[in-house]
Amino acid sequence: MKNIRIEVPALSENIRMIESFIDNAKEQFHLDDDIYGNIMIAVTEAVNNAIKHGSMNDSSKNVLLSLSLDESTIKFKVEDQGPGFNFHNLPDPTSPENLEKPGGRGIFLMKHLSDEVDFKEGGRIVELSFYMNA
Repeated sequence: MKNIRIEVPALSENIRMIESFIDNAKEQFHLDDDIYGNIMIAVTEAVNNAIKHGSMNDSSKNVLLSLSLDESTIKFKVEDQGPGFNFHNLPDPTSPENLEKPGGRGIFLMKHLSDEVDFKEGGRIVELSFYMNA
């Protein structure tokens, strides 16, 4: 099992560092382009949520991204220092009343691009799993 991690202050410009972290993981673990694209979108979305909603763009708070890899799964864990949120009661962004709303698609995207999404510690942690060789 391999583990690597990065911790960044909760500022949206730090998404570039997250993208570099994912690029490095692609090179290091020889991820194919399909899984790489899904990971890039889902993980940056999770980190964006952690920065914006979890940490309220408070640069004194950090967002932690860790990656663990075993023979068949690459898992990204995003953790923020915010209060968490109710992940059991999310509006469906595809229902007619929500189609015009600007937000609300991040978790929907994460669930569709990842093989597994788990929320922990009241929503302060999200784990995104991607199966390799699926």
